[in-house]
Amino acid sequence: MNKAFESFFRRVKAGETPGHPRFKSVDRFDSVLWPKDGDGCRWHPETRRVYLKGIGHVRVTQHRKVEGTLKTIQVKREGRHWHLVLSCDGVATKHLPRTGAVVGLDVGIASFLVTSDGESVDNPRYTKASADRLASAQQVLARKQRGSNNRRAARESVMNRHRKVANKRRHFHYQVARQLVAKYGLLVVEDLKVKNMTRRAKAKADIESVGQFLPNGAAAKTALNRSINDAGWAQFRSILEAKAEEAGRTVLGVNPRHTSQTCHECGHVEPGNRVTQAEFRCRRCGHEAHADVNAARNILGAGLALLAAHAA
Repeated sequence: MNKAFESFFRRVKAGETPGHPRFKSVDRFDSVLWPKDGDGCRWHPETRRVYLKGIGHVRVTQHRKVEGTLKTIQVKREGRHWHLVLSCDGVATKHLPRTGAVVGLDVGIASFLVTSDGESVDNPRYTKASADRLASAQQVLARKQRGSNNRRAARESVMNRHRKVANKRRHFHYQVARQLVAKYGLLVVEDLKVKNMTRRAKAKADIESVGQFLPNGAAAKTALNRSINDAGWAQFRSILEAKAEEAGRTVLGVNPRHTSQTCHECGHVEPGNRVTQAEFRCRRCGHEAHADVNAARNILGAGLALLAAHAA
C-alpha cells in the first residue's frame, strides 16, 4: 500500500497522469505464479506433492506425467477448486503419421464448424443450455447481504456453475481439435479478431434531441456477442494450434474478408450471393451450395494460395 501511494504522489509531482490507488479485495486474485522451480516452491514428482513456501507440502492429484524441464509453477483457483499448473520446456512432440489431406474450417453459430469437405459439427451452446441454472444461482446471490457468509457461499455456487460450463466447452474443443488434427495435415482457418467482433455497439447521439440517442441495435448485438462467446472461437483456435504443433501438423490463418460472399466456382464477390444463413447462390454463374461449405472452400483456397506465394 505504501508503495502504491509513493508512486501516486511521485507521478503527481512529475505532472504525469497518476492513477489513484484502489482497494484490492482478496477475491480479485485467483492465482499465484512462481517463475522458477526451487525458488519458493518445489515439485516432487516421486511423492506427487508440491512444496509452497509458507504453506508446506500439498498433495496433488496428478492427471498426466510431467515431461521436459520444469520452468514455472502456478497455483490457480476456480471456485471451490484449486489447480496446479506446471509449464515445461523441451517436451518431446508426438508426431502423427503424415497425411496429405487439407481442409478449410469455417466456424459459426448455427453450426460450430463446417469443413470444406462438407462435414458439419453441431454447436452445443453450453451457456444457453445452462442459462436457467445460472440465472437462478445469480438471483440467489443478488438477495444475499454483502459481506455475509451466505453471500460468499452463494458466490461460490455461481462460480462453480460457470466453471462447469467452461469445462464442458473446453472438453468439446479438445475433442473436435483432436479429431481434425488426426485426419488432416494442413488446417486453414479464418484469422478472426474475436475481441473486436464482440465489442458493444456504439451509442448514436440524436443531434435533434439533446441527451437522446438513436436505436443502434445494441440488443441484437448483445445477443450475437453472447453466442460468439458461448461458441468460444478464440479458445478453439488456441487449442487447435497446440494440438497441431504437438502432432506435427500445420494451422494457417487467412484473411476472413469476403469468404462468405465469394463464389468458390467463379470467384464473383457480391453480398447478395448469400441468400440466407444456410443458402449460397452465385448471381453470376448460378452455382448453389451450402453457404458455410462454400465459405470453408474459399478459406482453404486462400490458404493454399498463401502457401504457394510463400514457396515462390
